[in-house]
Amino acid sequence: MPHKHKGYKHILVLRFSAMGDVAMTVPVIRALVQQYPHLKITVVSRVQYKPFFDGLPHVSFAEPDFERRHKGLKGLLTLYKDLKALHIHAVADLHNVLRTKVLTFLFKRRGKTVATLDKLRDKRAALTAPVKKAFEPMPHVTQQYAAVFAGLGHAVDLSNPVFPEREPLTEDITGTIGTKTGTWIGIAPFAQHAGKVYPKDLMQQVIDSLAAQANTTVLLFGGGKDEAHSLKRFAGTKQNVVVIAGGKLNLKQELKVINNLDVMVSMDSANGHMAAMLGTKVITLWGATHPYLGFVPFMQPQSRQLMANREQYPALPTSVYGNKQVKGYEDAMRTITPNAVVDKVNEVLKQ
Repeated sequence: MPHKHKGYKHILVLRFSAMGDVAMTVPVIRALVQQYPHLKITVVSRVQYKPFFDGLPHVSFAEPDFERRHKGLKGLLTLYKDLKALHIHAVADLHNVLRTKVLTFLFKRRGKTVATLDKLRDKRAALTAPVKKAFEPMPHVTQQYAAVFAGLGHAVDLSNPVFPEREPLTEDITGTIGTKTGTWIGIAPFAQHAGKVYPKDLMQQVIDSLAAQANTTVLLFGGGKDEAHSLKRFAGTKQNVVVIAGGKLNLKQELKVINNLDVMVSMDSANGHMAAMLGTKVITLWGATHPYLGFVPFMQPQSRQLMANREQYPALPTSVYGNKQVKGYEDAMRTITPNAVVDKVNEVLKQ
């Protein structure tokens, strides 16, 4: 139920990167504007993430130009002046980095209400410690974001989310990748760090097995020329394996495709979060990181999280972002078998 309100409030939301973290703000902001329809939200983030927020009512977008106009400390002061002109009432800092700290300090000085993300660094450190690990789940990142809005007096209920309706694909998309027939399985085999990437030979087995299933199309997601080249190798000559990378579609079009998938298989990476924010089912493969760190794609159950074996690799998770190389842990993800992935995909397709 929408909340009763007095007056009209404008909240500035700061979250500049990374792609997956920005995607995870979407279900929280969607719930916020549904539950508080009098609010106006301006999201401040990088221009490439603007399509995430398309269609959200009462949500505007402002993109900083950190390369030119808003570069350095002088540019940050210019950004503050630009944002001040929007006549905001409060600031939700969902990033808690040096740039946002400067901006929130300046807004505080003008008497604006500010709430900042608590990154729970002590808990993260305890969970990723190599020895004497405190192996306990952290609050989900969306709950951490919701706590920031609660700090501004707007508690957000995320328990019953509303997702955008699945729309038929338009000709600009079908002309490139074809129309949807049968089952569409998305696979995003890459991540920012090697410790989170399923081994290529095993991923090839997964792709081949799923592509061999009747009435099935496998869509491979990635970005940039290198990833596009690797995806083409995965696809080989199979007509029902489609590569979505290398500039074939823009992000807005890609999101529409993801919204039409029957399931997405992802690493602990942005593609899983983009799928989840649209209400698509997501299976996540976990290597150096772990669901307990709070980055499970939004509203995806524990049964869809396939993890490297901690009995064989007890130091897992080794880091928050999978960027720490731990000797002897290079093959941790090999404990997730291709059969386990394929079986999980077919199980989720029946749900």
